[in-house]
Amino acid sequence: MSREWTSRAAPLRMRPRVLVPADPRLPRTAPEGTEAVVVGGGIAGVSAAVVLAERGVSVTLLEGAPTLGGRLGAWPHTLPDGTEQVVEHGFHAFFRHYETWRAVLRRIDPELGFLRPVGGYPVISRQWPPEDLTGLPAAPPLNLLALFARSPSLGLRDLTGSDRALAAELLAYDREATTAAFDAVPAADFLSGLGMSDRANAMLFEAFARSFFCNPAGMSAAELIAMFHYYFLGNPAGIGFDAPDTDHLTCIWQPLAAYLGKHSAQVRTEAPVAAIAPAPAHRWRVELADGTALDTAHLVLAVDPGALRRLLAASPEVPAVAPLLAGAAEAVAVAPPFAVTRLWLDRDVAAERPTFCAVSREPTLDSVTVYSRLERPSAEWAARTGGSVVELHSYSCAAPDVDTATSRMRAELAGLWPETADAAVVHLQQRMEATAPAFPPGGAHTPPTVSGQARGIRVAGDYVRTPVLSGLMERAAVTGVQAANDVLGEVGAGPEEIRGVPQRGLLAGLLRRR
Repeated sequence: MSREWTSRAAPLRMRPRVLVPADPRLPRTAPEGTEAVVVGGGIAGVSAAVVLAERGVSVTLLEGAPTLGGRLGAWPHTLPDGTEQVVEHGFHAFFRHYETWRAVLRRIDPELGFLRPVGGYPVISRQWPPEDLTGLPAAPPLNLLALFARSPSLGLRDLTGSDRALAAELLAYDREATTAAFDAVPAADFLSGLGMSDRANAMLFEAFARSFFCNPAGMSAAELIAMFHYYFLGNPAGIGFDAPDTDHLTCIWQPLAAYLGKHSAQVRTEAPVAAIAPAPAHRWRVELADGTALDTAHLVLAVDPGALRRLLAASPEVPAVAPLLAGAAEAVAVAPPFAVTRLWLDRDVAAERPTFCAVSREPTLDSVTVYSRLERPSAEWAARTGGSVVELHSYSCAAPDVDTATSRMRAELAGLWPETADAAVVHLQQRMEATAPAFPPGGAHTPPTVSGQARGIRVAGDYVRTPVLSGLMERAAVTGVQAANDVLGEVGAGPEEIRGVPQRGLLAGLLRRR
């Protein structure tokens, strides 16, 4: 294992570091005639395709939807007044420590000029004053001490009455030790065991846990500790994040498709894959839904966890030749559905409302984004009509259908922002789907790894196991680049560099666990 993967997050070493170095001794370009098929055009698949195409690999990228993007995807939408807009799966924060994903985006915009600061990460509630997790020092333990000093949700009781040994685990993240100790523990049990007040749990920890599309009761405490390290205690950017100033299709997916085209990659949308099967000479046959097929020596499966499970279930020849892959696909966990509703309202929300906020302790509503203060197309519509564009997001949604989810989220929003109660809905766009990964207690060793489970096949996505600590969009990009690196390594070319945060906590290896 790389020394950097085991380095500790000491205060004076809070900086991005090279986790996978380039190797100048190896050729950068793949041998002539190297080809690959990438199934899935989200962040993971496009990241893999970009690296491979740049290295001279003949890449075919297959995406079942009409547009690229996966859960970051976007598509055209016409409003009743004839306005053309682009809508998305929901707000995504582009955190500043997303080194790999930002490196991919710099291919199309070296200065990342389309990203703008959003202005804080507040958590709001009907019961308590807002919290804001941004603006803290970047280095541990200063960030944790500053949080205790300034947070309205943390009082003297939390400092004196908490289980300090358990709380220290947040500063002691170590992949092997943390997984061994806490993988089987539900995150909800870990949080209740901290002994913090109900207010502190709700405003600081539960809202954070739900942002990973899981209820705390259904999430492994080891994953929660890992993500707390990744986004807070081991993050040199101090939880700073940005968002695109226009829609994702315009600023990300169309430029990336054009970039791939310039590197001779074939990008095929509306090309769903029905099955895969072994082919002669250690190759794989990729069978498309339209009855056509492609053969390849290098196949990257960069689909969401449920789609991977369905694809392998529809591929009856795979278990005999790749039992590890088939077993991992069958066991992969999918989170409960998430619901996203975008509302075009006839009036603006109050001036003091934040552009984005997380929501705590509402039955359905988990976040609110005022798109008319976030991106230009929505802002232009709002300026012309006097209205506003507001997006509501429910993670791990328990509503039986999307209409019910929208109705519940609107009612809960009215309780939080009373000015929206009488607002007329000019138009709405709503979605409910189950495409996000789950990280259930006891499930650390069930997801697939990038490679090693089937000759010629690599798996990429934000649910894939990797020794490089990352999360959400960055995990998708990291696994995509790792999949490309595995292909490049097989044909004798050098790897793409991967950078990231310190991979262990400040107290890693120093705690005496009970």
